[in-house]
Amino acid sequence: MHRILPLPIVIVALVFSLVSPGHAQNPPKSPPPGGPPTSIPQELLDSLEAHEGIVYANYGDRELALDLYRPKDAGDRKLPAIVCIHGGGWWQGNRTNHGRIAQALAARGFVAATISYRLSGEAPFPAQIHDCKAAVRFLRAEADTYGIDPGKIGAIGLSAGGHLTALLASSGGVAELEGDGGHPDRSSTIQAAVPMGAQTNFRRHYDNIERSDPAGTADKPNIWVQFLGGKPSEKPEAWKLASPLTHLDADDPPMHFITGERDNETTHAEEFRARMKELGIPEALTVIPDAPHAFPGRQLFFDQAIDAAAAWFEKHLK
Repeated sequence: MHRILPLPIVIVALVFSLVSPGHAQNPPKSPPPGGPPTSIPQELLDSLEAHEGIVYANYGDRELALDLYRPKDAGDRKLPAIVCIHGGGWWQGNRTNHGRIAQALAARGFVAATISYRLSGEAPFPAQIHDCKAAVRFLRAEADTYGIDPGKIGAIGLSAGGHLTALLASSGGVAELEGDGGHPDRSSTIQAAVPMGAQTNFRRHYDNIERSDPAGTADKPNIWVQFLGGKPSEKPEAWKLASPLTHLDADDPPMHFITGERDNETTHAEEFRARMKELGIPEALTVIPDAPHAFPGRQLFFDQAIDAAAAWFEKHLK
């Protein structure tokens, strides 16, 4: 015969089972991979000159600005410069998104400038690469002002900024991509690049985009269609012109691709890097273990990326 417990005892037993360690409703969450959110030590910030809000291009009343950082202990030495190009699917974001990247690279002995550019909701491609090239020309024109070696300029960027970095590196001398952002007498070519989480072969995306909803959603546009002004079947020349692989040739600079292990494999730039090897251009790939697409937001991933990028720029810019 089963013994029936008095009701108060049953209730006490039930409460105990719910709060006991073996039945915790909200077990502690494991810390996110990559450690805490990225921050820059104040000591490092104090070691830098900061020149913020510098207007580098004008389109009528529209001004574009950059924030520039330089090590204070560099004195009068001319340093290599690095243009930092933020991501955001070409439709969102701003230059402060790459502020920490610029500061960390400046602390390694570079002049680093994080730039604004026109987003796709304001102006479709090629406005964005026009702005990147205008920034390079501006840094060359103002090399004496900011202690820059005008013959040694590189670029780094994540996601959409990674694509623009690869396009900037591969499209030297392509007249349609120069734009009229100022200083037309200066070159927009760069000498080294670190595209991160970057797309380099737009042909791989044609079929998916042709099947997609061109309007996107109320919260997020179809970033490809908005950026390029239409689907591949509607704007074939724009899609071809925007693809870094279209322009790659033997005169292009060394490029080091960095991506997260959890990002799409297209960011490995396999076809692009294979072509670089054929052309004899130095190339490299770093895949950060366990990292997502937006890896610079976590300190461990950020530090690994900066170490790899700085080493590449040390080798190919200094």
